[in-house]
Amino acid sequence: MQIEAEIFTVTKRFPLTISRGTVAQTANVWVRIYHDGIEGWGEASPFHVGDRPQSTETIKDTLQQITPFLQALSPLQRQKVEEIFTKAQIPSAVRASVDIAMHDWLGKRAGLPLWQMWGLDKNAIVPTSVTVGINSPEGAKTRTQDWLKFMDVRVLKVKLGSPNGIDADRKMLMAVREEAPRQDLYVDANGGWGLEEAIEMCSWLAKQGVKYVEQPLARGMEKSLAALKARSPLPIFVDESCLTSSDIPQLANVVDGINIKLMKAGGLTEAMRMIHTARACGLQVMLGCYSDSTLLNTAAAQLAPLADYLDLDSHLNLINDPFTGAWVQEGKILPNDLPGLGVQRSASAT
Repeated sequence: MQIEAEIFTVTKRFPLTISRGTVAQTANVWVRIYHDGIEGWGEASPFHVGDRPQSTETIKDTLQQITPFLQALSPLQRQKVEEIFTKAQIPSAVRASVDIAMHDWLGKRAGLPLWQMWGLDKNAIVPTSVTVGINSPEGAKTRTQDWLKFMDVRVLKVKLGSPNGIDADRKMLMAVREEAPRQDLYVDANGGWGLEEAIEMCSWLAKQGVKYVEQPLARGMEKSLAALKARSPLPIFVDESCLTSSDIPQLANVVDGINIKLMKAGGLTEAMRMIHTARACGLQVMLGCYSDSTLLNTAAAQLAPLADYLDLDSHLNLINDPFTGAWVQEGKILPNDLPGLGVQRSASAT
């Protein structure tokens, strides 16, 4: 198979602030594979979790380096491709882009959408959350209003872990609740709290009707999760602390669920593996995203019937998304019936 990669820039309508900083624009990589007259699409978006930053430049350079090793292979040889990637320690974003493109190719070859090839039920898809980043109370109110005007919002994910402390977090959460009294609220601290702060906030957030707390403690503090879970009235999910399926067994007794993202997992193959591992360990499953376009979130949406929670909203906050694919209905991100991923170039991008 032949591989081509092209960098494109996506700009957020509203910059997103989390405990680690603010993002307004990212340069992602569009990957296309060609084999037997069929073209498969994938995407890689840069992110930094753990000790190996995956920048746009690193992704593009790595793709160029591995292309000669994949030319003799078919998109049907995913196991062989995975062996090559594992042996060469290829970064997960690169693995994901090629893996997703091979799945897209396969669906197009079969003439079926991926969700249907896997025998999944679109009626089982739950509403996605949309994100309100760290802000002042007034700023949080404005951002909440923007979301409510933009779509039929059923769930809001509120980013906490403010550098101004948990009092600022409380004020922001209450501001969002004031503007959205009927919507479900989830909280993601992105590792912005210490253990005692997390215990205090989980107790307080439960009284505010929040459904769960994601990544309350920073990556590297996993040994403190047991103490938090023992005292938290809310379910605890992890994101940065859980990259692939190999991380799940040791987390099984100290958290309630995991957030799976295609970039950190390494694609749809590993994401499916993570789902089955999590279920075997008695954990719940969330599907999330980074600064991903419609292409990546449509890929994740193929697995959406298997998830308890969805946070696939990054493409909804873009002003220059070059793709169309999954669509929104009643707050849900629904894959379409086109073969493969069902992603096409948007009219403005062609």
